[in-house]
Order: sequence, then C-alpha cells, then structure tokens
Amino acid sequence: MDGMRAVVTGASSGIGAATVRGLRAAGWDVVAVARRADRLAALADETGASTFVADVTSDADVAALRGHLAGIGGIHALVNNAGGAKGLASVEESDLDDWAWMFEVNVLGVKRVTSALLPLLRRGAEERGVADLVNVTSVAGHEVYAGGGGYNAAKFAAHAMTQVLRLELNGEPIRVIEVAPGMVRTEEFALVRFGGDRARADAVYDDVPEPLVAEDVGAVIVDAISRPRHVDLDLIVVRPVAQAAAHRLARGALRVRGSEAP
Repeated sequence: MDGMRAVVTGASSGIGAATVRGLRAAGWDVVAVARRADRLAALADETGASTFVADVTSDADVAALRGHLAGIGGIHALVNNAGGAKGLASVEESDLDDWAWMFEVNVLGVKRVTSALLPLLRRGAEERGVADLVNVTSVAGHEVYAGGGGYNAAKFAAHAMTQVLRLELNGEPIRVIEVAPGMVRTEEFALVRFGGDRARADAVYDDVPEPLVAEDVGAVIVDAISRPRHVDLDLIVVRPVAQAAAHRLARGALRVRGSEAP
C-alpha cells in the first residue's frame, strides 16, 4: 500500500484509533482526525500517522481539513468513524439536546466530511484505480431497540445516506462501504452514552462472553479496503457471537444445547 493515504475521523480512541493502527500496519499513510490534540499526538508517536485536529460538526474545521489534505495530494480512503450515542431513555422522556447532538455528529458530520473530501477521493481514485468511502454506522441503524430512539434515528439516517451515496457514485471507481458493528467494548462509547457514569457503562458488558473490541472492527475495515478493486463489500455487519440482535444478547458462558456443564 505504498503511497496510499487514508483519512480516519474519530481517531482519538476506540474503533477510529484501532483503524489507524491497522492501516499503518498494512502500509498505509494515515491522517488521523479528531478533536483531542493530546490523544492524536500519542497515536502519532505510537503509529507514525500524521494528524489533524478537527471537529466534524464544525464547517470551519472541516474546510481547514480539506485545505490541508489538498496540499498534500489525493486521498485513497476515507473512513467516517466519528459518532456516538447519548442516553438510553424512552422517546417520550429522552433529552432533545441529546438527539440533536447524535444527529449532528452521526449524520451531518458524515455528510460534511464526505462533501468536503469527495473531490480528493476522486483524485485518489485516478491514481489508484479505486478509492474507498467507508461509513461506520451500527446495527442500531438496521434494527431498533427500546431506549435507542435517538441513536436508532441517527444511525438509520447514516445507513440511508450511505445507500444514497452508492447510487449517486455509481459509474465512478469509488467503493461505498458500510461497516455496522454490534456490541463493541471500547473505553468510551458506553461512558459517553451514560454521561460519564462508569458503573453503568461497565454494566453493559457484564457477563457478556467476548464482546467485540475495537481492533476487531478496525481489522474488518482494513480488510474491506484491501480487496481487489472490483470487489465492493457494500455492507458488513459484525457482532460478537453472543449477540443475535441489538436487543438479543446472551450473558454467561456459551454452551451447545443439550450439553452438560463440566
């Protein structure tokens, strides 16, 4: 992948940081994008990635990112990973500000970055023969669960936007890939969702046999954009074996039916 450049948003932690590590290990040049300069600096020291501090909800920041990238050449992959959830209250009782935040970061942020960087992806496609636009959504964009109203709404919108992009970019050598993770245990996702309540965040994963970790999803993303240029993995849903659906989760050891405990 010498000379191939990827941009990863939400790169300061979790799936974004894991994707940066995976891409660097595969030989990609990577521009890691996030709001937290200190986290990005540590990731750069660890991986050799370059960094750019930007908030995907800011028009000015994204415009500056585009200007920076335009000055260093085309990009060959864009991973729209920045996102998040807030709250687990019902539609009736949930906070409207939480919904607005989720829509801003999960939907408008993806639209903002995609609009800004598509011209640079086209330049990269001319160089490489193909470019990749990867949107990291969620199983919450495909199936609903009680308490997920705002996050479901945002991720369903992100899923729809990804499908529309695939139609609109048809005929161009740009692969549109959606990666929809299920339960992934990261250091921050549940903590943000529950407003910093560590006990409540940790309880999400209690007794779940082997939830995914960020590196699992990062590896899927790297694999998808490493496929031969005529192969487009349109939609990849990745979950732990213990999770059959967003609302259907096994807790305790997995056992074959009819087997006896040792």
